[in-house]
Amino acid sequence: MRSRRQTREPEVDPFYDMLFNMLIAFVFCFIVALLAMNPKALKAGDIPSKAEFIINVSWPDFNPNDIDTWVEDPVGNLLWFRQRDAGLMHLDRDDRGMTNDVITINGKEIVNPLNVEVATIRGIEPGEFTVNVNYYETKNGEPVPVTVSIIKVNPRAEVVFYGQATLARKGDEATLARFTVLPDGSVANVNTLPKKLVQRL
Repeated sequence: MRSRRQTREPEVDPFYDMLFNMLIAFVFCFIVALLAMNPKALKAGDIPSKAEFIINVSWPDFNPNDIDTWVEDPVGNLLWFRQRDAGLMHLDRDDRGMTNDVITINGKEIVNPLNVEVATIRGIEPGEFTVNVNYYETKNGEPVPVTVSIIKVNPRAEVVFYGQATLARKGDEATLARFTVLPDGSVANVNTLPKKLVQRL
């Protein structure tokens, strides 16, 4: 009679078995956590820009003069080139006429002819906003026609106001628009009644 060689399976320690299962669970949770993370949120300084209103102030192309935008919110915060963040308002672009609008690339001068300043209101703040312009600096001493457009962005783009004014000389200030934002984000009482902002400083 043949004798059958019996093989014995190695004994399995239940502690190691439990440890291995815990390791698998930990790795699985780690992978799920990585997939759930938003990589954009980890970028330093990456703040999503959101606007409820966009205010564009422009004057003729190639005009060398410096026109400044001033905006006052319902609680009295003032937005201007030395205070580019005020409450929910932000000055996205400060244009100085033709100053700094000429750059040299590979020995060739490139001119940006556009004169436009852009301010945004990044939330609904009930009350009256005032948009003024100031003839800050002149290069030719001539009057400057200035145009403003106020656009409500949400829920769809809508022009709230479009108007013009002429600044005759350096130092002049004009109110281009005043408008009231209601609690639901709608706009009322749009007018151009004068209100001084620059002289308050």
